[in-house]
Amino acid sequence: MFGEDGLFPDNSGRYQSASEMENLTLPEGLQSESIQPMYPIPPIANRVALETEFEVPRPTPLTAGSQMDQVRIQRLGDASWALVAVAPGQLWPQVRAFLSQSGMGLAATNAEAGMIDTQWLELLDSPLPSRFRFRVDSGIQRNTAELHVLQQTKGAKLEPWPAQSDDLELERDMLRNVAQFIANNADAAPVSMIADRSIGDSGRIVIEDGDVDTRLRLSLPFDRSWASTGKALDVSGFKIDDRNRSEGIYYVTFIGPQSEDDSGFFDWLWGGEEEHPLKGTKLRVLVESIEEELVYIRVVSEDGSALERRDQQGLLTLLKGNIS
Repeated sequence: MFGEDGLFPDNSGRYQSASEMENLTLPEGLQSESIQPMYPIPPIANRVALETEFEVPRPTPLTAGSQMDQVRIQRLGDASWALVAVAPGQLWPQVRAFLSQSGMGLAATNAEAGMIDTQWLELLDSPLPSRFRFRVDSGIQRNTAELHVLQQTKGAKLEPWPAQSDDLELERDMLRNVAQFIANNADAAPVSMIADRSIGDSGRIVIEDGDVDTRLRLSLPFDRSWASTGKALDVSGFKIDDRNRSEGIYYVTFIGPQSEDDSGFFDWLWGGEEEHPLKGTKLRVLVESIEEELVYIRVVSEDGSALERRDQQGLLTLLKGNIS
């Protein structure tokens, strides 16, 4: 029954021993779409450059920071959103459950876009009805999600959804309520397969290793990228000496780990030296806006020259795990 030739063979080790073969060649006129590799070789992303051809690099860790809270409300200017430590496919049904238990009627849902619109609601202490739009996005880090709430006040005629809520207090009250519901029900979160397939959970930050240097690619507007980078520097072993927002430059000093937990992570990155090789080094962190929602983050020396590739990768790895 369970042997190599049985009805239920154990195939768990076949991937490791499988050999690469030439693709099948079919006679002319036959379709080949249904023929796929049994054990496809995934593409290699975020490769780490070798310092010498004989040195094996350490793998990039998934995160450099401490464990994030399950649900955290963040704010930048007038914008507020909830950062949730689950994949978007898990956040979507939780928002649906909140609306159902709250008795709010739904006007429209679009799992592929991550959108839920409510009907017009009569709210206490509010003279005019309101409706809300809930939007689920992938978070910056892998397997995290963001929840944005948009509020609109009913007018004399039906207007399209505004770019910003008509009443920011109502928006923030609704965001706090749904965030509390999600936090209370985190252990029983179902998964929406449609939302999970449509809203990527790979995050919006990645380390890119090019021919010239290594950089962080961050899919966010400049304002939020600048603020998030500043917060990440504070908890990643850097001291901000000065900053120039118009030029997109943080002037920093790398001070190294400030706790035993951080020390273990730093040792893991740089090989366990007693004195971290970059401790006390003055650096520049460059935040460069490329497109409306695309920013590159680089780390260079105090005079603007390039660091060793290994040092770039190590420092950017620390930042990557703490940007949210």
